[in-house]
Amino acid sequence: MSDALPQGWSDVRLGAIGSFVRGRGGTKSDEWPNGLPCIRYGELYTRHDCIVRDFYSFISPASTSAYTPLRSGDVIFAASGETLDEIGKAAAYCGTDAAYAGADTVIFRPADPLDPRFVGYAVNSLAANQHKSRMGQGSSVMHISAEQLGRLPLRLPPLHQQQRIAEILTTIDEAIEQTQGLIEKTQQIKTGLMHDLFTRGVMPNGQLRPTREEAPQLYKESPLGWVPREWTPDAFGSRVNIIDPNPSHRYPEAQETGVPICSTENFCGEDAFDLSTSKFVLADVLVAQRERCHFAADDVIFARKGRIGLARRYGTEPKVFSHTVVILKARAPKADQQWLLWVSRSHWLLNGIDKRMNSNSGVPTLGVELIDSVAVPFPEIDEQQRINSRLNEISQRLAVEADHLAKLRQLKSGMMQDLLTGRVRVQVTNVQAVSAHV
Repeated sequence: MSDALPQGWSDVRLGAIGSFVRGRGGTKSDEWPNGLPCIRYGELYTRHDCIVRDFYSFISPASTSAYTPLRSGDVIFAASGETLDEIGKAAAYCGTDAAYAGADTVIFRPADPLDPRFVGYAVNSLAANQHKSRMGQGSSVMHISAEQLGRLPLRLPPLHQQQRIAEILTTIDEAIEQTQGLIEKTQQIKTGLMHDLFTRGVMPNGQLRPTREEAPQLYKESPLGWVPREWTPDAFGSRVNIIDPNPSHRYPEAQETGVPICSTENFCGEDAFDLSTSKFVLADVLVAQRERCHFAADDVIFARKGRIGLARRYGTEPKVFSHTVVILKARAPKADQQWLLWVSRSHWLLNGIDKRMNSNSGVPTLGVELIDSVAVPFPEIDEQQRINSRLNEISQRLAVEADHLAKLRQLKSGMMQDLLTGRVRVQVTNVQAVSAHV
């Protein structure tokens, strides 16, 4: 490690400060809804981040003998993974209740005096992850052994500083968890709101219509079922231009630089594209596609193959689209372009598409004609805009919360780098130092 070793710290190998136990376990058939908690190796990649805070798998009491019992303070490593960059993801178990680890895990048991929370963070630091990726072995599935993990280098501060570092990082983790919970709750609210808005609409006073049970006179029966009386069921394509950006389904040979190719695999987040792994084509391909599609920032990019039903705004970054998407443009004054994004995510369009899809095909693909023919109830333009306002408001809340979450994760990453290397020293009061040694 390049930074100077702080006074009182020591450079150690993980195997020198504890022992290892191989995780073992049965199969998914051992799952038991009200059973004993179990950590499976895959959950270390998807559920647990440095410290085990909750459990997501449970096994029957009769099957526990096939699993490895955990002790408070154990650090559980994933011994298998899909990439070298992720191999050896780990989390510390700091609880006292009976719990178990499954197969394809390696359990590290720290010796005293160690704070297992500190170890949980330290073995997931940037330096530790880089070291684990160099030790990982395999082709299609990567593996890492207890012997290899034993050679993992760590910087170990005195116990009272381990505890203080763990407290700081845990506080950030708690803020991350709270923000994630807020995002999930807001997303649930948004999902419910979308259903209400596309079932009941918004009156001129800004309120949702009463339900049909409360005010049946405000609704009418249609081929689509009951809809607000002012709404007009119509074929989607009668009010929306649906453009195939790449009808030939072919592109020139990919280039090392140029304009990125965007497909449904590049859809990410709430309303964004991740083009970091895209291939490129020459700029003249973009020119030709622009002539065909006349791109605008609010155009809706709708997934027609594979991940059917995802919708995103075009945005401002130049990109060339594959045959996996179509471009949706509202026909003014019959439809509002912003509303088009929301209705393309509504149950009206998605359920209508699903009913017309051929479930026997391999990779599902939508023809333009199929999207064109799906019936959707259209409110008047002013009501479309009122719906936009409600959904834009909650989407902005989600964007703010997502930005806050990203900043917290960035803060955690920076703090781990600073605190776990000793680059930034924590301040520990005399009371904390004394209590740490009691």
